[in-house]
Amino acid sequence: MRNWIKFPAAQGTHSRQAHADFPQEGIYERELGRSGFFGPATHMHHKHAPTGWVEWEGNLRPRAFDLNLLEEKANSPATKSPFDAPVILFNAHCQYRLWHCSEPMTALARNADGDDLLFIHEGEGDLFCDYGHMKVVQGDYVVLPRSTMWRLSPHQPMQVLMIEATNDSYQLPDKGMLGGHAIFDPAVLDIPQINDTFLAQQDESTWHVEVKRHQSRSRITYPYNPLDAVGWHGDLCVVRLNWRDIRPLMSHRYHLPPSAHTTFVASRFVICTFVPRPIESDPGALKVPFYHNNDDYDEVLFYHEGDFFSRDNIEKGMVTFHPAGFTHGPHPKAFAAGRAHKKTFTDEVAVMLDTRDALMFSDNASKVENPEYVYSWRVDDK
Repeated sequence: MRNWIKFPAAQGTHSRQAHADFPQEGIYERELGRSGFFGPATHMHHKHAPTGWVEWEGNLRPRAFDLNLLEEKANSPATKSPFDAPVILFNAHCQYRLWHCSEPMTALARNADGDDLLFIHEGEGDLFCDYGHMKVVQGDYVVLPRSTMWRLSPHQPMQVLMIEATNDSYQLPDKGMLGGHAIFDPAVLDIPQINDTFLAQQDESTWHVEVKRHQSRSRITYPYNPLDAVGWHGDLCVVRLNWRDIRPLMSHRYHLPPSAHTTFVASRFVICTFVPRPIESDPGALKVPFYHNNDDYDEVLFYHEGDFFSRDNIEKGMVTFHPAGFTHGPHPKAFAAGRAHKKTFTDEVAVMLDTRDALMFSDNASKVENPEYVYSWRVDDK
């Protein structure tokens, strides 16, 4: 852990507490923070919204991608591999894809480049893997340890967000003084079962395993189904968590930072989940996400379902990308609604990826980008 140099100080008109009891009407708070809200931070108070730009030049800008418009190669009956899913965002430590899976996989997948995290955005089906069988449904996270062999057999067309921890693994976050049962009890994590469904799929037919390593693929052929386990024991396996089992941290007097909603961690990025919760009720508390500079992390939000109260014109299946280096926060109408106390409960589910290393976006992403998103903070936006 980095030992930051901190010099607590204050100047001018300011609040005593971050995100609460602003010193006067009509001012805007901006958080300048390090290490993804875990490091030192300063809270500026401004006369104007920090997102009040009128022109933007250059590549460093907020972006929005409508993944509902993707032309998905994996929709072809000839290609049922998750490795054919188009890459949207990537860096040396992460790959971010959306996969449409409408038919049972005819070969097993094995990612030797790192752990995979699947988030089931639409549909449901059966997952078969080294460890057994489990049913997966909309809203499930599934953590697949590196080099796990697996296949998916949909009951209905599925859309799956895939986030690879390249050369890395997924872990649970340190819950500190909250205790191990906070946010979700590890007891709610499901594991695959060696059940009748799993045993029934074992056969002596020819099976292929597609292995991805160094982002290239090899094919291994077996004269039998290699998912032929009859039992196992240990502390490494596939696990499943549904967002409905997450019980978010809340404070009626203080708007908690996104890091309070951390679900999984890797060495160079974190996954957070925003789920429905009561909005802060204290009259002096900020009730919408605060304007902030998250200057050490790129921030990506995948919108799963609900009413995304901090964003206008955003629907499920869309992704926003806010790279480090500029201030972002709620859209003007959302900010005004928060000040007017119009909402008492959030109704949204979103998956956030925060990466310590800069993300690149692919040609696939460029094809479905909304180039006007950068101007969606304009006060006169309708």
